[in-house]
Amino acid sequence: MHAADEMGTLGPEQTHAGVPVADPTAWTTAMNNLGIVPMGVAGQPLVSDSICIQGFDPSLGIIGPINPLMPGISLVPRPPVPAEIPVVKEIIHCKSCTLFPQNPNLPPPSTRERPPGCKTVFVGGLPENASEDIIREVFDQCGEIVAVRKSKKNFCHIRFAEEYMVDKALYLSGYRMRIGSSTDKKDSGRIHVDFAQARDDLYEWECRQRLLAREERHRRRVQEDLLRPPSPPPIMHYSEHEAALLAERLKDDGKFSEATAVLVTWIERGEVSRRSANHFYSMIQSANGHVRRLMSEKAQREEEMEQARERFRNALLAILAQFEQITAVFTAATRQRAWDHFSKAQRKNIDMWRKQCEELRNAHSEEIMGIRREEEMEMSEDDSDENPSKKMRPDDSALAAQACALREENDSLRWQLDAYRNEVELLKQEQSLAPRPGDSSPRGEQRLPFLQQSILGMQQQLRGLQEELKSKEQEMERAKEEQRRLEGELRALREKVSQVQFTRGLPSVQLAVRGPSISEREALLLGIVSTFLHVHPFGANIEYLWSYIQRLDSKISAGELEGLMVRLPHMFKQEFSGVGATLEKRWKFCGFEGIQSM
Repeated sequence: MHAADEMGTLGPEQTHAGVPVADPTAWTTAMNNLGIVPMGVAGQPLVSDSICIQGFDPSLGIIGPINPLMPGISLVPRPPVPAEIPVVKEIIHCKSCTLFPQNPNLPPPSTRERPPGCKTVFVGGLPENASEDIIREVFDQCGEIVAVRKSKKNFCHIRFAEEYMVDKALYLSGYRMRIGSSTDKKDSGRIHVDFAQARDDLYEWECRQRLLAREERHRRRVQEDLLRPPSPPPIMHYSEHEAALLAERLKDDGKFSEATAVLVTWIERGEVSRRSANHFYSMIQSANGHVRRLMSEKAQREEEMEQARERFRNALLAILAQFEQITAVFTAATRQRAWDHFSKAQRKNIDMWRKQCEELRNAHSEEIMGIRREEEMEMSEDDSDENPSKKMRPDDSALAAQACALREENDSLRWQLDAYRNEVELLKQEQSLAPRPGDSSPRGEQRLPFLQQSILGMQQQLRGLQEELKSKEQEMERAKEEQRRLEGELRALREKVSQVQFTRGLPSVQLAVRGPSISEREALLLGIVSTFLHVHPFGANIEYLWSYIQRLDSKISAGELEGLMVRLPHMFKQEFSGVGATLEKRWKFCGFEGIQSM
């Protein structure tokens, strides 16, 4: 203590020198090596922020979190602190007191869990004679003090302006405080600094969290408003004028989609009534008029798709033909007559190129065969989906079309009948509201005969429509009976054909009945191809055959020619000949075998 008193009386030129607790030389060397800012009198830094506060960056002037998992504090990782370098504490000189650090060999003082938003510390172990001014003098170096609440039992609570100041105050925990140079027990004590849980700190922290939550909700709302699709335009209310405009827009192809949306909205709102039924019927009829246009557009798109498929198929066949030519070049180059004249490196490159070309050709050929199999499957599905009655009896399609037309006309007459009934009921209501015959009003007497004549006309027209509707229903019933009779005949014919097929052992009668339709040009091509393949009993590939046919017809393609031959499997068959690089597909004529097998 005497040495400490002597150190407390040093001049101002030596007040910035660190004073150790145990060995002065070792402690001074350690402080110089660590680069610790020396302690000073009040008004100067208590200790370096980088040592007092973990995570403090002096270049940024901000404080990192003490506990990264603490709620309300950002999860910034704490920089690693080397375990072998201890934090060196110094003697702190103030105007009214002196703070002596504890022995470095002792364990550091313990602290409780840090409350969220803590700005208040508990300071215990104060000397009995420590006043509020002395406490402020000691802890003013940690930061701005908002309030000091001192108790009579040698402890107090200090509230700072910021949270990071609490960490500076915790640095003083464990120091022994001595007031002046007195050795009395009432003037000394070992202070203990710990976190304190205060309602004001918790309230401010909760307010800050609510503010952050409001800002986050506002940001999310703004983001959702930016990403939300625009609202649809409002639909106007129904009126006769708007209905007339909508009817014109329904006839326009460009405005049809918007007009149908308005029409659907009106119908769902319940705007259809007895007075507006005719208007809505005309608008529905206008919407139905677009069915033919859509079907024609669909047929046009299907035709374009078929043309694109045909162009794609022809392009693939042309690519395959060029692959075959390149393979033929490599085959000719690998024959002994030419192969001996190449060097070893050239042979190696030619062999590598030949293998790559064969792999590409085989992959391309498999792709083309896959496309053909898909087309054959589609053709077989189309054949199976077709109605047999339409193939055996072409009159059934006409009957079906007539029945469909009668059904549509029947529906239209029924709608007209409902409309006329509505008009008749309206006229009856107006007649009931009209003045009686005994009334002396001349206007009622003039209006009554007109209403009676209109009712009679409506009734006559209604009877005519009912009679016409009955006649159409009878015609439709007769068409249905005729269709049922034809279906019965078709079933009987099928049973008879199946019995004959079973007794005679025929493979298929549908091929004979459903035989592919061939035009005159295709028949001429079939005759030429049959003659050419008959002369070549071992077959010929499609390129050779196409080069011969192209002299007679320059417009024909190899794909069209091969498609014609694929349609007749009983006349032409496809075989593979050769091994390895010489493998090729050849077409042969098998018409005589087909006649014997059928």
